[in-house]
Amino acid sequence: MELQKFYYDNKIVKMFAYATLFWGIVGMLVGVLIAFQLIFPELNFGLAFTTFGRVRPVHTNAIIFAFVGNGIFTGYYYSLQRLLKTGMASKWMSTFHFWGWQFIIVLAAVTLLAGYTTGKEYAELEWPIDILIAVVWVVFGWNMMWTILKRRTKHIYVAIWFYIATFVTVAVLHIGNSIEIPWSWLKSYPVYAGVQDALVQWWYGHNAVAFFLTTPYLGLMYYFMPKAANRPVYSYKLSIVHFWALIFLYIWAGPHHLLYQAVPNWAQSLGTVFSIMLIAPSWGGMINGLLTLRGAWDRVREDPVLKFFVVAVTAYGMSTFEGPMLSLKSINAISHFTNWTVGHVHIGAMGWNGFLTFGMIYWLFPKMFKTKLYSVKLANLHFWLGTLAILFYSIPLYWAGWTEASMFKQFNDAGTLMYPNFLQVVEQIMPMYYMRAFGGTLYFLGAFLLVYNIYKTVKAGSFAAYEEAEAPALEKEGGRKPGEGYHRFLERKPVQFMILSIVAILIGGLVEVIPTYLIKSNIPTIASVKPYTPLELHGRDIYIAEGCYNCHSQMIRPFRSETERYGEYSKAGEYVYDHPFQWGSKRTGPDLWRNGVKTGRNYKPDSWHYNHFMDPQKMNATSIMPAYPWLADYEINLDLTAAKIRAMQTLGVPYPEGYDKVANDDVKAQAEKIAAGLKAQGIDVGSNKQVIALIAYIQRIGTDIVENK
Repeated sequence: MELQKFYYDNKIVKMFAYATLFWGIVGMLVGVLIAFQLIFPELNFGLAFTTFGRVRPVHTNAIIFAFVGNGIFTGYYYSLQRLLKTGMASKWMSTFHFWGWQFIIVLAAVTLLAGYTTGKEYAELEWPIDILIAVVWVVFGWNMMWTILKRRTKHIYVAIWFYIATFVTVAVLHIGNSIEIPWSWLKSYPVYAGVQDALVQWWYGHNAVAFFLTTPYLGLMYYFMPKAANRPVYSYKLSIVHFWALIFLYIWAGPHHLLYQAVPNWAQSLGTVFSIMLIAPSWGGMINGLLTLRGAWDRVREDPVLKFFVVAVTAYGMSTFEGPMLSLKSINAISHFTNWTVGHVHIGAMGWNGFLTFGMIYWLFPKMFKTKLYSVKLANLHFWLGTLAILFYSIPLYWAGWTEASMFKQFNDAGTLMYPNFLQVVEQIMPMYYMRAFGGTLYFLGAFLLVYNIYKTVKAGSFAAYEEAEAPALEKEGGRKPGEGYHRFLERKPVQFMILSIVAILIGGLVEVIPTYLIKSNIPTIASVKPYTPLELHGRDIYIAEGCYNCHSQMIRPFRSETERYGEYSKAGEYVYDHPFQWGSKRTGPDLWRNGVKTGRNYKPDSWHYNHFMDPQKMNATSIMPAYPWLADYEINLDLTAAKIRAMQTLGVPYPEGYDKVANDDVKAQAEKIAAGLKAQGIDVGSNKQVIALIAYIQRIGTDIVENK
């Protein structure tokens, strides 16, 4: 059979690999900064764009979409071409994908630091960037499917199954969660509100973990682990079960982020049941990966690449066991809103994603540059530094989580809270924050060793941008052959494979989200719940821009410990005008939902809030909250009021017709009343300042169903 010559495009692989290293260093450095900001509030530097609330989403986006994202594309472009025996279908599309993705990352960093955020975790980027993401992602997927169709191999290998599922699912998730109404060139409100927004967000958020941090990396595992070990994948049948069970079950699990919260019980139960079921396919994948190393365990002791891979797959197994356990209501009641969840997430991010990326990079560069790794000893040192870093980072956070849950739920003999002050708990977990910062620093230093090792390897090698290869042309085949298994046949039909993948991932999302729109009893209305005033709406947008949701929740669960601490538990009908919802996922500070209730335990006068925003440590020396002095300098942008009101009206918020034209009159009247009250208490601040709007919002939330005397 005549062989056809073609070329593998190594240039695009190298570009993404360099981007992986660069953004990895940037993302980890930002992570170290925010870890130390929790210990030393002065490291917020008193600037609007360097506060924890704005920097934290920069860290998560840099690690997820810049470091891990570029790592995915590095391995994808290298493995896809070799598995299909062809170069990429379009070099132009590959190049557009690379530069488009890096442009998105830069835009994300700039806009998030500037306070432009949707306030939805892992989906913080605003509408123009969302559109750009969709365009770049479609180009990436189009190029992939085109390349698959021009392959020189009969069947698509298991790694490519995961690449296809990643492409279609991320597209569905991103578009579904990003439907929003723009009201300025960089701001929007999501079309969903309250309970619906929460369900859609965690349908997206949980599956961003599933289909961006997991499925593509499983594809990389199925390619690079057998290559590094020089062993075949342990079980082809297990890989089939792993793939289809995983993509079908994962999409149902999102509601386990909302247990005991104001979402329908049936949705919570579905999230829990499917989360538990996920243990089976997840551990099937882990076992398939580890048993691929059978007969190669002696090499693991010497080869740093295999060491990184073994710990990565083990961390995947640990995370995918712990995740379902945390979705059990009895355990979630302890873990949620605490540092336990943060520790759990970082086992996956640092162990699974980080270590698999490191191992892939160490294996890949000597291959592409036709040389040996500069220093195996340095790579081994990096491995041990990274392993210790994960332990120093995560174990203290588990400890902190248990400490928080125990102290928050503790009552004395008189039947009152033993630790009523949130800061009493914060003081106890400060040593864990120190250890976490130390672990993060170790991990960052290990990444520097990687960069240096790769730099020296590249200097010693010779790179070929286009690597010549040859293979026979693919012979066209018809339908299913006698004796050919159905799945084996499906592996010859990538378009049908993609369609079935879409069907598998759509079922769970549709079943969980649609009923909250069609069945009114899921979100009972409450007559006393009214829209925010225009000033409160401005304040809410300031709250979101400053990233307050990163540290505070607005969701009181029906536990005695929470109702005693914060007030009446939250009802679904209270959030019908919240675009977006602000329930939070981690309490670094107390819940704020009933803060405005004057008869409540946590009520503070306007003057207290003002002083707290200006200098939190003045109000309590142990506070780790950053100061927000610019809020007393920046003015409320009244030019935007009408656009905000019109956007809310489009979303069904019942402001009177024509209210957008007179809304600023109400803004000024309410602001002047608050400013006058502050002046009477010795605080002279203009009624047009942002701090006034933020105080108005804080004093409003959670007051609609509670008598506010």
